[in-house]
Amino acid sequence: MKDFFKHVLATIVGIVILVIAVGIFSVMSIVGMVASGQATQNVEKNSVLVVNLNGDIEEQGKDDMMGRFTGNYSPTAGLNDILAAIKKAKNNENVKGIYIEAGALDAGLATLQEIRGALDGFRKSGKWIVAYGDSYSQGAYYLASAANKVYLNPQGMVDWHGIAAQPIFLKDLMAKFGVKYQVVKDGTFKSATETFTEDHMSEANRLQTKLYIDGAWSNICQAVSKSRGISVDSLNRYADEYTALQPAELLKKRKMVDGLMYADKVKDAVKELLKIDKDEAVPQISVSDMLNAKDTEDKGDEIAVYYAYGSVVQEDISNITSTNEHCIAATTVCKDLEDLMNDDDVKAVVIRVNSGGGDAYASEQIWHQVSMLKEKKPVVISMGDYAASGAYYLSAPASWIVAQPNALTGSIGIFAAIPDASGLITQKLGVKFDEVKTNRNATFGNTMARPFNAEETAMMQAYVNNGYALFRKRVADGRHLPVESVEKIAQGRVWIGSDALRIKLVDQLGSLDDAVKKAAQLAKIKEYYTTEYPAPASWTDQLFDSMSGGNYLDEQLRVTLGDLYEPFCMMRTLNKRQAMQARLPYIMNIK
Repeated sequence: MKDFFKHVLATIVGIVILVIAVGIFSVMSIVGMVASGQATQNVEKNSVLVVNLNGDIEEQGKDDMMGRFTGNYSPTAGLNDILAAIKKAKNNENVKGIYIEAGALDAGLATLQEIRGALDGFRKSGKWIVAYGDSYSQGAYYLASAANKVYLNPQGMVDWHGIAAQPIFLKDLMAKFGVKYQVVKDGTFKSATETFTEDHMSEANRLQTKLYIDGAWSNICQAVSKSRGISVDSLNRYADEYTALQPAELLKKRKMVDGLMYADKVKDAVKELLKIDKDEAVPQISVSDMLNAKDTEDKGDEIAVYYAYGSVVQEDISNITSTNEHCIAATTVCKDLEDLMNDDDVKAVVIRVNSGGGDAYASEQIWHQVSMLKEKKPVVISMGDYAASGAYYLSAPASWIVAQPNALTGSIGIFAAIPDASGLITQKLGVKFDEVKTNRNATFGNTMARPFNAEETAMMQAYVNNGYALFRKRVADGRHLPVESVEKIAQGRVWIGSDALRIKLVDQLGSLDDAVKKAAQLAKIKEYYTTEYPAPASWTDQLFDSMSGGNYLDEQLRVTLGDLYEPFCMMRTLNKRQAMQARLPYIMNIK
């Protein structure tokens, strides 16, 4: 018996040692993969930067730690990665051109302008761009049209159809469950609540949306017209005819593409530009490899580029709800901006904002921190696709505001939307409530039992009115305008970037790079480099995050619900948000 226990114990010890050894080996392997992924990349002569325009583009790229571990490495290139890679390629003498792999690209209108501006700058440097796609989504074609040559698969298509907004209305759906929304707001154009209270767009919302999409489409058509030599009238006629259903030969005849060929033949066209033999391989470099290419050392002073995108909230709710959505959490952002304020090495801060707003109080907190930061060093806002409502609130005190012409901004207004679930709880489910209270409004807010009464509605309206007055004053102070002038352009109305410049909501039309240059000018520095904040998550956090079941479920919901995902996400996190909101319509659904 003694020998039996001895053998069992020996086996257990052996297993423990094996597990520890495997664990150590795994950690060493992961560390090795991370190190290899960050190793300096050599750029061969006659290299071509390959830019894949397919899928979604977020503000910041994400590494794929699970992919490194499994061998299916597929990092997500963010806007920051794409812009940085194009800029490095432009300045690298070994990179001769860019090859665009086009496809079903899904990106915001201002994001597309950022990338197209970078491509235009690359081409103006004397280098070439070639684009190819089996099919082009409208956004992908808009970018590809900046190329010297645009090629299409002989059986491919170009989706060119114009821009439309199709807001979704859920009032009747909610009514089937006995739920309705009680809304108080300040601002004629504040249409965010229409998703839950109406079954069609208000005239004010229709007007502002029409002006926005018309302005954005005009900017897109003018850019394509200039690059392709096609009149704007012709581009509109082609859009009316829905080019996705037109034969490829007709697209070539109309000069929308330069040639029809398969991918292998495009390689021959690239080799001609490189002046190499057809049997030679084309040295290719990806966006991620370009980022790791040897570069000049950081010289001069530091300018911080801080990325703030997603809904504005008081605290990060992703840990509570298991959503995979990035957010602008006031508690985190304020601490980060305070650190940048106290960092003497940082001479100026560019805040890259891409948000439709959110919790009004959270926006107020960040507004305060931006104001404090501005007292010590220049603060420049770079607007992404959206910098509206609460996102404009927190941007208003900046030293300077830069926006792309197609950015959507403004929406200076406040609302509160409280779900009244009493119909579901008391009528459909048969739950009964009784009450004993010390004061008249002791049960204020319990909308499971009953809707607001007249007095409670009036109190909520006064609360929202005060919030709107404060929002309006913050804008007036930050933009150095009379409150009366702000009122004329407020009322919750959204503005396209080019119009926002005219009414003094922004100071300059331009890119993120233009915002950095302005920050350097305001800081009175000539030599500078940029550092991105917040820093990317550690490889361990990325690995554990990729293994989270919540992220997987969230992605499945996104795929299943499609356009309904955003309102669903808003509803399931409503109890974690503040009553008073400063945000855009929940779903503009612009396509």
